[in-house]
Amino acid sequence: MIALFIGLAAGFFGGLVGLGGGVIMIPLMVGMLKMGQHKAHGTSLVALVFTGISGAITYALNGSVDILASVLLASTAIFTARAGARFANALPEWKLKRSFGGFLIFVSLLLLLKSYLPHVTRPVVGWLEILILLLTGIFTGFLSGMMGVGGGTIMVPSMVLLTGFTQYTAQGCSLLAMVPVGIVGAYTHWRLGNVNKNILPGLVPGILAGTYLGGSVAHILSEGALRIIFSAVLIWTGVRYLRTPKLSTDEQLIIEERGDG
Repeated sequence: MIALFIGLAAGFFGGLVGLGGGVIMIPLMVGMLKMGQHKAHGTSLVALVFTGISGAITYALNGSVDILASVLLASTAIFTARAGARFANALPEWKLKRSFGGFLIFVSLLLLLKSYLPHVTRPVVGWLEILILLLTGIFTGFLSGMMGVGGGTIMVPSMVLLTGFTQYTAQGCSLLAMVPVGIVGAYTHWRLGNVNKNILPGLVPGILAGTYLGGSVAHILSEGALRIIFSAVLIWTGVRYLRTPKLSTDEQLIIEERGDG
């Protein structure tokens, strides 16, 4: 039941502001289930693969997916996702927590500044568009594998601000691209033992239902107010993660054993 609640909360808040649920799911798994940070990242990525599939189908049915753009994004991201997952696995728990805290604050600032960022006045086409999408995929794949998130935080702004994609198309492309990328990252975490298989039966249905509910409510409430509330929660969580103390090797091993157990 706790896993179902975490999935619902992550999906709901993610659906409200157009993000994957990883930024909510990971802190909840660490705090409520006392899961190790590495295992929380890997488990989150497995769950988010299903969110990407569901979301991509929904956007495709509404004509908001550019297949070629999604393929270009995924073509480079699938390689760096594995590298990101391995890099996360090699980091000590306290370093991974601090990195995740910094990422949460970055996401928060991006959400708050979203309306004030300059957009490309007309769509970028040709080789420049291809280059931007390939480079975006490289960075996003690594970030996804390392942080256990879907990667839309980077993909969507890049497509909207740099290539002139509409917000809906950018989100649709991001969801579709992150399905193969998420699978690669999730598989790598799975092989490294960073996935809690026992909570997936509750987590996956929860995040799917939560995403649908959050997306529905988002059309009723003010997007600006939602962004401010959500960003405040993320900043508070991020600051807590950044203040994670540096631990000795012995202390680190004890915490990881407790989290994995």
